[in-house]
Amino acid sequence: MTQTIRWPYAGHTPAAPVFLRQINGLHHRTPRILAPPHNLPFTRRMTPYQAHDPFDWPGLLALIHAAFAGMEGRIDPPSSLHRLTPQDLSRQSRDGEIWVIGAPAVACMVLTPQTDALYVGKLAVHPAQHRQGHARRLLDQAAMRARALGFAALELQTRVELIENHAVFQRLGFVRTAATAHPGFDRPTSLTLRKSV
Repeated sequence: MTQTIRWPYAGHTPAAPVFLRQINGLHHRTPRILAPPHNLPFTRRMTPYQAHDPFDWPGLLALIHAAFAGMEGRIDPPSSLHRLTPQDLSRQSRDGEIWVIGAPAVACMVLTPQTDALYVGKLAVHPAQHRQGHARRLLDQAAMRARALGFAALELQTRVELIENHAVFQRLGFVRTAATAHPGFDRPTSLTLRKSV
């Protein structure tokens, strides 16, 4: 006897439509992964995937802008995000790696190999998707990629003013290793954090 349950359904994630099969008189639940529909405003898909051309780079840039909007007026100097273009993201996907959650995207990060660490940049989660574990999933993926590429650590930077971000990264295992200043500033404007993998 097989029971097919359509996705989505109350109380379950999209990764677990259930098919019942009878073995020796007992019903066993067999999970089978089905793709979520693409017409949802935010998909419940949780698995990070790598973005390649062709991709919706303007949509990804819009996500990053939405995620970083809270920095406006808080950080000095202003974010380099204002100079970022869809073409830049396309290039970064070839020079490094861009990982995304969701279709349409609800979270992303840019990975760039450095001398002794894998750099995590533009870690962004849409404000409507906060507290869903997306940043942790992306950073877990970054750690796997770092090990695969032969790096012993992840590195990222955050602005001095964004103390809530400092706390989040510390909870995720990052430790402060340096403070740097943007050109023209005589005080630290960014913190560098690392995590061994």
